[in-house]
Amino acid sequence: MADQLDLNLLRVFDALMQDGSVTAAAERLHLSIPAASRALGRLRRAMGDPILVRAGRGMVPTPFALRTAPRVRSLLDEASALISADRDLSIGGLERTFTIRINDGVAATLATAAVEATAAVAPGVVLRFVGEGAESAEALRDGSVDLDIGAGDLAAPDIRSMLLYHERVVAIVRADGPLGRVRRPTLAQLCRHPHVSASRRGRVRGPLDDVLEAAGLHRKVAATVPTSAVAAFLVASSDYIGLAPQRLAEQYGRSLGIRWFPIPADLPEIEVRLLWHARLDADPAQRWLRETIRDALS
Repeated sequence: MADQLDLNLLRVFDALMQDGSVTAAAERLHLSIPAASRALGRLRRAMGDPILVRAGRGMVPTPFALRTAPRVRSLLDEASALISADRDLSIGGLERTFTIRINDGVAATLATAAVEATAAVAPGVVLRFVGEGAESAEALRDGSVDLDIGAGDLAAPDIRSMLLYHERVVAIVRADGPLGRVRRPTLAQLCRHPHVSASRRGRVRGPLDDVLEAAGLHRKVAATVPTSAVAAFLVASSDYIGLAPQRLAEQYGRSLGIRWFPIPADLPEIEVRLLWHARLDADPAQRWLRETIRDALS
């Protein structure tokens, strides 16, 4: 008869999915390697699946394991919240990895503040930042992502949201380039030079083009790159004009040899929000992390 799954076995499964190795999973859970290996055997019998299979010198999860991993992570989160809801949280002794989905333009400035703020009081906490993919709520629901930080909001009744700050887009140019010494370039001046567009989906057109069109102007987009950081590097080594979040431009402009200035147009302000699933509202560790990230940006 198949073994019954308990929380300890599910924790082993979760560690195996994160590390892809019995040895690494044993180290993460403070188990001996033979104990972790026996647990994998029990998981295989209970789930009726190999879970991990040999691939070259390493091991890879089976399709079943990949489908199951988010549900197991969600169950472990709920169990953790239930067990610790009425206990005082020891931040200094907290050992936990939080997965944070984050926009590139936001990550360039927020990640440093978040990592420094958490490491100062909780050295056992690991912040695992992952890039945006499909910005759906499913990753928050199934537990594969703990927090989502980016522009906009997810309209779903089970998703909670916190405003972190307002952001605006500014123009960036090479400091010693054609517009580097122009105090406040006009829209017409911006249109005289080629632009680089930052768009993960490869889009050339954006809100600035609507403003230019209304003014009878048109810009030439010579290149499209996937992130604001790449756009900043390209601008630093060319005569291109780019657009970037103001915080990114302020923090890295001097070191990259870039100058930034406000765009003389009424462009929409961006709300940068922190999102999480409702089941983690009461989780003390996640609540602490949310407040730490918010306070680090204030």
